[in-house]
Amino acid sequence: MAKRELDKLDDLQYDVLKEIGNIGAGNATTALAKMLNVKIDMNVPRVELVPFTELPDTFGSAEEVLAGILVQLDGDIKGMMMFLAHEESAHHLVNALMGQASQEQTGFSEIEQSALSEIGNIIIGAYLSAMSNLTNLKIVTSVPYIAVDMAGAILSVPAIEFGKVGDKVLLIETQFGELDFINGYFLMVPELESYDVILSSLGM
Repeated sequence: MAKRELDKLDDLQYDVLKEIGNIGAGNATTALAKMLNVKIDMNVPRVELVPFTELPDTFGSAEEVLAGILVQLDGDIKGMMMFLAHEESAHHLVNALMGQASQEQTGFSEIEQSALSEIGNIIIGAYLSAMSNLTNLKIVTSVPYIAVDMAGAILSVPAIEFGKVGDKVLLIETQFGELDFINGYFLMVPELESYDVILSSLGM
């Protein structure tokens, strides 16, 4: 049973979770810049705990098409993590990786999905690596799963899986400045007990 409820975190605990989000996103941006061999300035406009029911509004609506990469977390921290981007932003990322000119595109070919999965895997891995270094916790990840679908459909996966243990998710919104101001979103969905583990590892 979790000792803490997300609704009852004090300001300091909440600030610590936000700072982990900032550092993780920064590490992910560095990894993305190396992968694409470009300079990327990152802005983190938003780190907050958001109810599952309000998540689709973050992306515009439940009908907004997103590309999502999901990994399951195991080890000291259990749960899942997702990297999400609007379809247009995802195309920008894939085109930058593959050296293709940006153009109006819908859908992703098999090779583009593979490239997007690799991008997601690397930046989620970099985020979790920073988190692991901060907390000295072991975090094991599954192979990445990729989906391109409406926000409501993609977000139903963590909502169904973890809605029974909590109704909020840690949302980290990022903007990658040198890539046509691409917006990306990290969703950290640990089991409630894992929030205890994270905060306890930092002496809280």
